[in-house]
Amino acid sequence: MSKTIEIIVNTSELTAGTRGASLGPGAIMAAARNQNNPLFGTVPWHSLPDFNHHLDVAITTPFAKRIDGYAEVFAAISDKTTELLKQGKFPLVLAADHGSAAGTIAGIKQAFPNKRLGVIWIDAHGDLHSPYTTPSGNMHGMPLSLSLADDNMEVAHNTLDQHTVSVWNALKNSGGISPKIDANDLVFVAVRDTEAEEEALIERKQIVNHSVEQLRRLGVPAVVAAINEQLNECDAIYISFDVDAMDPELTSFGTGTPVGNGITPEEARELLVSLVVNPKTVCIEFVEVNPCLDNKVNTMAETALSLITAVADTLTH
Repeated sequence: MSKTIEIIVNTSELTAGTRGASLGPGAIMAAARNQNNPLFGTVPWHSLPDFNHHLDVAITTPFAKRIDGYAEVFAAISDKTTELLKQGKFPLVLAADHGSAAGTIAGIKQAFPNKRLGVIWIDAHGDLHSPYTTPSGNMHGMPLSLSLADDNMEVAHNTLDQHTVSVWNALKNSGGISPKIDANDLVFVAVRDTEAEEEALIERKQIVNHSVEQLRRLGVPAVVAAINEQLNECDAIYISFDVDAMDPELTSFGTGTPVGNGITPEEARELLVSLVVNPKTVCIEFVEVNPCLDNKVNTMAETALSLITAVADTLTH
């Protein structure tokens, strides 16, 4: 199933709540060099502009922190994703934080506006907040509500300033396509840390989550089969992998919001390799490696590298 991979590196960490995820892609590259892994020497890669100077300015939009800077990140990742897909490439995105994913999804839809897009979200968190529901204002908890264009107003409790509303709406409507995805074409794996507002949206939209317990009980092949069945009517599929889907006790705490009782690295590898072989898969993204928080030197980046390498090998052979 030989595909032509090109890597997109996005080091902007504007939507994370802790600092250090901007160093994640570099930590993965360092791990590769330490292991004499040729990935970054053989696969072309593109480094996006770094917008982290926005971190040095006072926050003026508390319910969507740094949304103006995020709009720049969103445009950069969206445009590069669209460009590579139109060239017939397979984008493999290495991003600092999960806010990047909404831009990636927008880029896929811009490249394939008439294709029905399925999203496989492998993460400890639902990332379904909007500025109206967020308890923190951190926008890495919002990429899916943005892609679904669902503000979840039934449980809103934040009153936004007009500027936040304007930029948020512009992001939802980017490229003239809104929503980018349908909830029926979204599937969670290993999500286990959600808040009441997100749970209300999951219930209302009937979003499917394959829990860690279910994955263990049924096995990875059965879960993969169920995901492929659910997304059978989709024309294109995007996989988003947050390293906090994995159990921090079995990897490390080198991620912004670690959650216990996650999947093992071995389960993650089997899952990703099994999913990416679906010929409809057009893009995959890895996010939230934070070496500043790693309690085991560079273990999280090394683990992520092993998964990325397995995916790349599968895609190119």
